[in-house]
Amino acid sequence: MGMEKVTSDRKKRRMRQKKVSAVQKLYDACSEVFANCGPGVIPSADGIKRLTDILNDMTELDVGVRRNMPYFKVKETEGFPKITYLHLCECENFSIGIFLLPPSGVLPLHNHPQMTVFSKLLFGTMHIKAYDWVDDAASMATSKADSSKAVAGPVSVRLAKLNVNSDFTAPCNTTILYPTHGGNMHCFTALTACAVLDVLGPPYCDPDGRHCQYYRTHPYTDFTVDEKKLPDDEKIENYAWLEDIDKPAGLSVVGALYNGPKIIEK
Repeated sequence: MGMEKVTSDRKKRRMRQKKVSAVQKLYDACSEVFANCGPGVIPSADGIKRLTDILNDMTELDVGVRRNMPYFKVKETEGFPKITYLHLCECENFSIGIFLLPPSGVLPLHNHPQMTVFSKLLFGTMHIKAYDWVDDAASMATSKADSSKAVAGPVSVRLAKLNVNSDFTAPCNTTILYPTHGGNMHCFTALTACAVLDVLGPPYCDPDGRHCQYYRTHPYTDFTVDEKKLPDDEKIENYAWLEDIDKPAGLSVVGALYNGPKIIEK
């Protein structure tokens, strides 16, 4: 009887292991990978590989998202199409969620302060444009004397360099941005209906100073700042001035109930 019980217990354990969902594996991995991380701290190379390996294999089926969901139907005729956010989980160290963007849906240029972010395009085609800061200091720049310019007079801007400016079509590998490189400020534009699975470590937190800041871009040639001259071999098209702005009017990101495989939080 003792041997039979041991065999039965082993079978039960194997069955439980087989039933662990992909999203649960992702949560368990995040719990361990981000356990000793904090604001501005990048996970280890092994931790990053562990998360990307899980995310690269995930599809919309793993999170219960379907392309025929009503969230992907565009109802608005003006402004930004409504974007839906499915909250999976959040703790002090990380958060997991899914953005559902209808065709032409836009998440305007925004930052991820002191965060490492993993984004997995589950389906669809999306254009991603991302920047990194050139330095740590903001500058007061003056627009050039040209009546065609939209900005006049001194403006507080900061120089950024283009990191990504490409279309991505699922299936594709997970993109990663880091606290100070990898395209920390990015903009998503859905060319078709898209679903994006996001892992943020740590999550946004206003009291801790990690709030979502939006930006307006200005061409490099629109401003003059003596100390911001580029090397001769650099292309000015790869640089832009970023200006802090409030959340764009008309941008609507609405939460909805996540109905995919459940996550057992520990």
